[in-house]
Amino acid sequence: MLTIKVLGSGCPNCQKVEANARQALAMLQPPDGYQITHVKDPLTISQYVLKTPGLVINEKVVSEGRIPDPSEIMTWLADALAAQS
Repeated sequence: MLTIKVLGSGCPNCQKVEANARQALAMLQPPDGYQITHVKDPLTISQYVLKTPGLVINEKVVSEGRIPDPSEIMTWLADALAAQS
């Protein structure tokens, strides 16, 4: 199972990262499923990144301070799936 965390206060940029992640997940359809959470707590966010929005896949920071497009996120998700097997 993939675990995805969107890091940010809930601003429009953070919401766009979450929407792009959900779009990438819909295209990839991970066989073991996924869990996506939006982390808004500043202390928790600071344990991962200094700039938001951030994206974490399986506890690995893959993006910080920008909005990755769905195809880029799909690549990271595929890499995470490959690392699990």
